[in-house]
Amino acid sequence: MRIVLQRVTRAEVRVAGHSVGAIGPGLVLLVAVGMGDAEEELAFWAHKTSHLRVFRDDAGKMNRSILDVGGAILCVPQFTLYGSCHKGLRPSFNGAAPPEEACTSFARFVALLREQGVPVHTGQFGAMMEVDLVNDGPVTLILERQTGQ
Repeated sequence: MRIVLQRVTRAEVRVAGHSVGAIGPGLVLLVAVGMGDAEEELAFWAHKTSHLRVFRDDAGKMNRSILDVGGAILCVPQFTLYGSCHKGLRPSFNGAAPPEEACTSFARFVALLREQGVPVHTGQFGAMMEVDLVNDGPVTLILERQTGQ
């Protein structure tokens, strides 16, 4: 699983010109499901992202989580995070899970985030989406681990 996390003051995702998800202060998660990502991986990242301390405390240090600040998450499926550009001039997406598996895993990841107590809005799996956001900080993190770590 690969996630690009951005702390935002607001964000919205549109499909065919219509808003399908919008949040105020919180996090945007661009999420890609990899080949073989199991329930344990989804649960690990749902817990990690909901408890990750990326919001400022009263001293200005990143010491508060999305749960602490009462923000929301806009979760956007983005298989292109598995694009490899090592060979040639066209990205290869061989590391991404097949669409049916990725769709199921993405939905499960969103459910696990909600179980953590975070309000979650989503993009639309498989659709051409426009994502509009205001990055706060800016704070942008790439979250990934090798399976089994």
